[in-house]
This record gives sequence, C-alpha cells and structure tokens, in this order.
Amino acid sequence: MATTRARGLRALAFLAAGTVGVAGLAGCTAGGGSAAGSESEVLSVAASAAVTTWDPVRSFSTEALYLGNVYEPLLWKNAEGADEPFTPGIAESWEVSDDGLTWTFHIREGATFHDGEPVDAEAVKASIEAAKDHAGASFIWAPLESVEATDESTVVMHLSYSAPMDLVAASTYGAWIVSPKALAASADDEQYFEQGIDAGTGPYTVKSYTPGEKVVLAAYDDYWNEESAPYYDIVDIAITPDAVTAQQMLTSGEVDLATNLPLENVDTVAADLGTEVRTANSPFNFVGFFNTTRPPLDDPKVRQALSYAIPYEDVIEVGGAGYGTQAHGPVPKGIFPYSEDVPQYEQDLEKAKALLAEAGHADGLNLTLTYASENSAEARFVPLIKDAFAKIGVTLDVRAELFNQQWENAKADPATAQDIFVVYYWPTYSDAGSDNLYSLFHSSDEPFFNLSYWKNAEYDALIEEAGTLTGSDREAAQAKYEEAMDMLVDQAPGFFLYDAQAVSVVPEGLEVADFNENYPFTTFFAPISPTS
Repeated sequence: MATTRARGLRALAFLAAGTVGVAGLAGCTAGGGSAAGSESEVLSVAASAAVTTWDPVRSFSTEALYLGNVYEPLLWKNAEGADEPFTPGIAESWEVSDDGLTWTFHIREGATFHDGEPVDAEAVKASIEAAKDHAGASFIWAPLESVEATDESTVVMHLSYSAPMDLVAASTYGAWIVSPKALAASADDEQYFEQGIDAGTGPYTVKSYTPGEKVVLAAYDDYWNEESAPYYDIVDIAITPDAVTAQQMLTSGEVDLATNLPLENVDTVAADLGTEVRTANSPFNFVGFFNTTRPPLDDPKVRQALSYAIPYEDVIEVGGAGYGTQAHGPVPKGIFPYSEDVPQYEQDLEKAKALLAEAGHADGLNLTLTYASENSAEARFVPLIKDAFAKIGVTLDVRAELFNQQWENAKADPATAQDIFVVYYWPTYSDAGSDNLYSLFHSSDEPFFNLSYWKNAEYDALIEEAGTLTGSDREAAQAKYEEAMDMLVDQAPGFFLYDAQAVSVVPEGLEVADFNENYPFTTFFAPISPTS
C-alpha cells in the first residue's frame, strides 16, 4: 500500500497552541439579532480561531472554523450514531467498484459558487487536482491516480490502491470544492485569497475580515440547500484567543456564542446561564510513548508494568475536568476504526510491582518524561503519573518543554531522547487507521510521529493490509485494525490515556446543532437559530 505521512504544520500548530480539547459552543438567546420585520438578523460570536490563510486549498489550521461555513466538500461525514454515515454535499450520490479502485460521484444540479458560476464536474475535478497538487493536506489524496469528468455531472476517481475515498472526500482539510476562476487566479498569485476573498458554495460568504480582530460572514442568497439555509443574515465574529475573555463576553451578554471556554469553568458558565452542559465525542486523545530502543523500556514487561501503574480515572478527572473517556488504544471514540473490544489497562499497583520484579527491576527505575508546556491538560495530569510511578519504585524526572522543542528533541536521536513522551493527537480526516495507527506506531527509520521508535513487522503487515481493504471491505479492515490494536495493548509501546470529550454550553432559547467529531475545528453557523 502506498502511503504518505506528512501531518506537519497543522499538527504542530495546534499542539503548540496547547489545545485542551474543549470544542465549547456556548450562548444565550440571540441578543445580537434584530426584531422581527427588521432588515437583518445578526449572530454575534467570540471565537478563538485565528486565520492563517483564506486559501481553501492550502488551509491546514484553525481557519477551518470559518471555511466550513463558506465551502462544501463532496460529502459530509455524520457524527457517530447518525442514521446514515454521510450526508450528501456537492455530490448527490456516489458508488464504488467492488475492488475499491474506482469511485464515481454524481454532482448535484443547481449549486452555484459565490462568484455566480455553476458547479459542474469539471469544477470538482479542478478542485481535487489542486488539492492533490498543493493542499495543506495533499497527502490524503495519495491513493488517487487520476480523476476525470466523464460528463457535466459525473466525476470518476481512479485509485492506485483501494482506499476510503468517501472519508477522504469528506475531510475538513484538502477537500473543499472551489470555483475554477479562483483556482486559476490563485495559481497566478498565491496571495489571491488573503484579503478574505472566497469562492465556495456554502451557506455563507466572507463579508469582511480584519486580521486578528474580526470576521463577518453574510448569508448567501442563492445557496442551493433551501432546507438548510441560514437563519442569521450576518454572523459577526470577534477573534478572541483568550478563553477567559470569551467567557466574560458570553456571560455579560456581549456575544451570543463563544467557541472556546475554560474547561474548568464550563459548569459555572452553565449555571450562570441557567442551562446544561452538553458532551460529545471528539477526535482528540492523549497518548504516551515509551522509548523502546534502550533498556529498560525495550522490555515489554517493564512497559506493561508502567501501564498498570497509571491512575487512568484520576488522569481524566484532573486533566480533563472529568470530560473524557478512557482510551481503547490510539483511535479516538467515534472515529473509524474505534472499537470498545480493544482491551484497556486499569491501575493495579501490585501487578505493576510484580512485573517490574519479574523484569529484574525490583529496586526501581529512574526515567524521564516530557510533555508540551503549552498544554494545560498535560500540565495537570502528568504529576499524577509521576506520583503513581513513585508508588512502584519508579522515579520520574518530568520536563515541560515547548512542543516544538519536545518534538525536535524526540526526533533527533532515540538513543539520547526522553524515556516517555506525552502527546495530544487527532487524525487529519475520519480514518484513524490510516493516520493514528500508522503514523504513531508503524515502523520507520526516520520517525515522524512514531516516537516510541517501535518496530514490529507483524503489526506493520496488519495495518498495511487493513489500509488496502478499507475502500472495498470496511468490515474486514476493521477486524485487521482491531488485531493490530490488541497487539499495541499487549506489547505496550505506548500507553493510552483518554479521549477528550467535546464540551458545549447551549442555553434555552437557542437551537444549536450537536458537535460533530469529524469537524472539530468548525462551528457550523447555518443550523443555529432561536427556538422561538
């Protein structure tokens, strides 16, 4: 199976930002809206998302919050538990050949780009080719050998190996359908989009943009989906990086919504607003790597012992304020190929001591652990791991480092690197088999994110085979991935702490769509409306 593993700048940007895993969406009744019969309805928002680029192809960061309202993919991936796995976007329907090598998408009629041009198969083809060529997430298109527009409303993708192109086509990065005129203009000028020009098909257009301060979106009058047309004519977004400031703006009534709240304060905010806290799956989880290249962590028994020593419930309670679930391996809940059949460790200090003694370390160990100093959740829960290890005779030297420094040190030389590396991770799109299971633990001579440095040919073969089955036989792929995850638990090259939950505070009087773990950085404004 051909593969490309280059998460790079997006992963680093978010990890360095110390994202806590709260996809908070909070609000009071739409005070920014005008009275019935007036010219427009306004939704005011405090959002933490910065804009690194307005280019929908090159985008690979927090501007996804805005772009998900302006652009659309071929398909939308529905949240876990939905009646159907996908909702049609620019594609009305699609099918795949039995061998998973040919995917056909039928483009809907009547959709137009914001520049007035109709959406057709040639436009979709141009968007996909641009994404494969230079998207921030271009690697998601690695299986694509060629794409053709066989008629005005049909796009056919030919793959070099079977792959889940429905999941790829529903990605929040590298899969937006963009006006061909804009693609041509940006090819001549890479700065074309940067003043807030947009060329999407979505329910909103970019009305104005003040860098670092404000984004104003306006409803697109000719939006094709009349059933999902926006209630609010204007969404006025104040870029507010500080979560405490956003909380103050929300509770004072300055804004109707806040997309990021301090995790430790959400219960207080809900009480202040007289409402409830919602929780949902998120794609974020916390993973630890053991340096398997040198003693004592080259011994699986030692790694198992340390895994048994971790106080998982306390880690969730302290690190995530209780908003999380213990992980079943490195695949987050709600994302393929997550399975609750994958076993978990639970804290058992006596068993941990016994395993250490069997491995010849009854007198204890001295180890080093690094974590990202910007990540407040890690800063809270890492001391719990240190204290628990002390109870089995393991002295842990904890080092807080800026993520970029931590990451560079870990990649430089495993022989001199940390013993334990804690990381906050999520898949680029809704396939954690091709990402988390591959990126984090597949053998590599020059590891990108496999910072356990573990090499296991049997594991590699399982996930490589699963990857070739995902596009044609997802059930068979699931079984192979579960086998691989069982191996991860048994061999313990890493430890799997918790899947962070998305947390939102939604008041009475405002209808807000449930969080979708497949689009964690996007707040969808079109479904928001007053309940009365």
